[in-house]
Amino acid sequence: MEQLNNDKNIMKPISASSHRRLTALVAVGGLALAGLALAGDLSKDNPKTSALNIPLDETAVPRDGLPRGSFAPIVKAVGPAVVQIEMTTTINRQAIGLVPGGPFGQLFPQERTIPQTEHGLGSGVIVTKDGYILTNNHVVDGAKELKVTLTDGRVFTAKVIGRDPKTDIAVIKIPAENLPIVAMADSEKVQVGDVVLAVGNPFGVGQTVTSGIVSATDRGNMGIEDYENFIQTDAAINPGNSGGALVDINGRLIGINTAIMSRSGGSQGVGFAIPSNLVRTEMESLVKEGQVTRGYLGVMIQNLTPELAGEFKLKDTKGALIGDVVPDGPAAKAGFTAGDVVLSYNGKSVTDSRHLRLEVAETRPGTSVPVEILRNGEHQKLQVTVKPIPGSDEVAANDSSNNADTGTLNGVGVGDLDPAAREQFHVPDNIKGAVVTDVDRNSPAAEAGLKPGVVIQEINRHPVKNADEAVQLTAKATSKQTLVRIWENGGSRYVVVDESTKAG
Repeated sequence: MEQLNNDKNIMKPISASSHRRLTALVAVGGLALAGLALAGDLSKDNPKTSALNIPLDETAVPRDGLPRGSFAPIVKAVGPAVVQIEMTTTINRQAIGLVPGGPFGQLFPQERTIPQTEHGLGSGVIVTKDGYILTNNHVVDGAKELKVTLTDGRVFTAKVIGRDPKTDIAVIKIPAENLPIVAMADSEKVQVGDVVLAVGNPFGVGQTVTSGIVSATDRGNMGIEDYENFIQTDAAINPGNSGGALVDINGRLIGINTAIMSRSGGSQGVGFAIPSNLVRTEMESLVKEGQVTRGYLGVMIQNLTPELAGEFKLKDTKGALIGDVVPDGPAAKAGFTAGDVVLSYNGKSVTDSRHLRLEVAETRPGTSVPVEILRNGEHQKLQVTVKPIPGSDEVAANDSSNNADTGTLNGVGVGDLDPAAREQFHVPDNIKGAVVTDVDRNSPAAEAGLKPGVVIQEINRHPVKNADEAVQLTAKATSKQTLVRIWENGGSRYVVVDESTKAG
């Protein structure tokens, strides 16, 4: 390192008929928002209910062999609670028309806004006898009117109770009593290989049932929603299934179907459902408060790579590494510091940063939670009181290639964080360290994520105050593997720069 003087599949609608389908292809080879429908009430042996009287059936799924015979009894019980949702909305379209103008009444083209009514079809699930229905947010978003059609032919106008775009869950209600419902199962007990049924209204053809198995659980990082913990299934899910149900062979709801991965826009055996445990928590918040209140720790977290795991004395990459702690936030008050690795949260093992984020989000604000961390190779237990998210989900969120440099972070140029550098790279006054001014794009440092504007805060766990100190710390390095804590885009994280394999 050297110091330098200080003198930045496509989203598209899927159409299946004259109706506008409430699904959208998303990148990743074609991720399409889509879902199924819910229904029936088969809870007999061990039903439990929440404060909203949402049935919860925790009876174990039989796993002593493949089911034989017919799914007809399950469908008969579940089907009546599956509904079709028709959404009507008005959109403004731009059109060119001819209008008279000028002294001789000539016609001139003029752009005009023309309101146009559009319709969309989706699915929903009745989960309480007094008319609360679960569906997807994208089914009801922007609706001027919602019509719900039951399997017995009755049609109701529905009211939106609450929506959560971050998980794509919505709750609507119809004015009716003694309705057929479906009980919820504990989605944490779902296993890969379990037989499942998908019930909904694909393509607007009417209620349809498809079968398959659970292909995977805890699917995330799909880029579909902000909070992802999907159940994956190969049961056929198609446009119009959005907001419908994934049920087990006991006829209990284990998920709300919301998306498919597809190159064609139709089912290709990779569908995703929001697990019932998350749905249940969100529904209770939406009904009681009209919004989802998520828990907040006030930390910036990241996944552990094998290199980072080695630096922090971990045997594997399980856990979430804290890169930054928000001053005066819940985590700061509980004693968390940058460099802590969260191993368990509220008694549950933490597999990665996404898992921790989900667990914290689902924790009711005001709850005191035990957390196990690893700090400097030693296990410690902290107690943190979770708070509500403050406003949003933002946490905390060449000359340089010197061949004579025998230290580490070769190809990196740094400068002091003087007022000019802070203004140029938009670095707040409270951030200390050395700013990266140049990086050899073929260097290991660039590969690790160092680039101009990034602030180096620590090198091998030693705080960096200025550019001189950064140079000295890299010159004294005893290993070609360097642990660097950097700040960028409003938060801090750790990276490992490994120069041991660089050709020289």
